Order: sequence, then structure tokens, then C-alpha cells
Amino acid sequence: MSKIEEKCKQKGVRLTEQRKVIAKVMSDSKETYGSKDHPDVDELHKRVSKVDDKISIATVYRTVKLFEEAGIIERHDFKEGKSRYEPLTEEHHDHLIDINSGEIVEFVDKDIEELKNKIAQRLGYKLVDHKLELYAQKLNKKN
Repeated sequence: MSKIEEKCKQKGVRLTEQRKVIAKVMSDSKETYGSKDHPDVDELHKRVSKVDDKISIATVYRTVKLFEEAGIIERHDFKEGKSRYEPLTEEHHDHLIDINSGEIVEFVDKDIEELKNKIAQRLGYKLVDHKLELYAQKLNKKN
């Protein structure tokens, strides 16, 4: 059973056979495509179609929306006009997005984590959550 399927059972989300396929493909995305993988619905549909070509894009859209509303996956709206998705995890991470290639790099930085808390405290707040997206261009390395 995939990680997303397990979360669906924990949260009482009913899994049809088509939803199971979508859950498995989404769960396997990180292992298959690496931590940089945050597929949009079109890409997810392409991958799902390789397993079951009877699953429509509308079914993928509805399932992704259901999983998101249940707190099983997370949607990211990086500045390219398409929502991208990844399984929701307990481990926090931030994203650096290459504006030329679209590559997404996940990272955790202890200094940023400390700084965000200091900023919130200085302004009289206790930070409860945050999302950090950095947009960058790869530097040209000259030999």
C-alpha cells in the first residue's frame, strides 16, 4: 500500500480503483523522479495513463482536489501558471525554483528557520507556519 493510500485510510477517504492508481503514482513520484518532482495535473495524468489508460484527466483533477482538501497532498502555485503537487509530509522544507528550466530544488536551512522565528518575535508574533519559495537563475560558471 502506498503512503498516500495509507493517509487516505487514516483520514477516511474512500479509495476507488482509479483513486488507488492515482495515489500510487503520486506516492511513487519522488522515488521515480527524485525530490525535484512536483507534477502538475497534466503530467500526473500522463503517468497515470501508463498504468490505466481509462482514467480521464477529469478524474485526476477531482482526485487531486479530494486529496488536497483531505490534507493528504499539498498544492504549490509556483509562478508558472500551473499548480503542482506533492505528498504532504511532517518534515518542513522550502523550495528554490529555477526560472529558466522550471527545476524545483527542495531544501532545509537552519539559519533561515532561526531567522524567520527571530523576525516574528521581533514583530511581536509567534510563528506558526511559513512557506518560502525562492526564484533564481543558475549562475554561469566560467572556467
